[in-house]
Amino acid sequence: MSHSHGHGHSHSAGSTRGRLAIAFVVTTVVLIIGVIGAWITGSLALLVDAAHMLTDASGLLVALIAATLTLRPASGQRTWGWLRAEVLAAGAQATVLLGVGGFALVEGVRRWQDPPEIAGPELLIFGAIGLAGNLVSLLVLLSGRNASLNMRAAFLEVLNDALGSVAVIVSAVVITTTDWMRADAVAGIVIALLIIPRAFVILKEAGSVLLETAPKGLDVEAVRGHMERKDGVLDVHDLHATRIDTRTVVVTAHVVVEPQRFHDGTAPQILDDLQECLTEHWGIPVDHATIQLEPPEHQGHEPELNH
Repeated sequence: MSHSHGHGHSHSAGSTRGRLAIAFVVTTVVLIIGVIGAWITGSLALLVDAAHMLTDASGLLVALIAATLTLRPASGQRTWGWLRAEVLAAGAQATVLLGVGGFALVEGVRRWQDPPEIAGPELLIFGAIGLAGNLVSLLVLLSGRNASLNMRAAFLEVLNDALGSVAVIVSAVVITTTDWMRADAVAGIVIALLIIPRAFVILKEAGSVLLETAPKGLDVEAVRGHMERKDGVLDVHDLHATRIDTRTVVVTAHVVVEPQRFHDGTAPQILDDLQECLTEHWGIPVDHATIQLEPPEHQGHEPELNH
């Protein structure tokens, strides 16, 4: 059985894949250049930026795979298909970023205490090349950054990389003009401090989806009150609002209605009214709202209501 959201989602995922593929190629090229530059200059900032680009490239590859998996149709075993692949991918990217950020902090402190010689002019060249590549990737990902958590994680990674390249360039200018080698350690630490908070933000949102927390901005109690004010509705319980991925919101509820509604044939109208209410006021598509209508006497069969 297909769902009405499938075609729009497929179009969105297809567009997402194209952007991710371009960003992946650009980032991989810049990564190779950055590794060569770190080897030539001996710069921590460039090394950390290259490590960050390595996680970017791997993260973009994982994001690309996840975007491809989301195009797979639902099956008897995976009734929502692979929609949560992008959430898992975003969480994996953020976890790797935390590791890179932690390494950069430790290595930055070590190099502050014992700063090595850094080739400033060469560092400036490689920093500028890195920034140019990051800007290309940012432009590619910009319009689709809010399409999913996966895309936002990818965009934030590249954005952090661009800021890291700016830090590399600043440190290169300082080293070239003043010979203050600790500028490289400072740049490495700055890059780490840019990485870590954003990684936590992505991890928090990925965890929120996986724990089936109600979507941000959706007041479940307000939804319950709205549903209970409908004619013929006596009570609403077992109301749940969750996300399958960052776009797909699902609402389920048990609704107790007046007994005569089942006898006079108006119960289906109540169901229509409730689904219309969820769509108009809360943006929940009809096929993502599952409502079970119950007569009052059915509550005796629900253990949670008998305590």
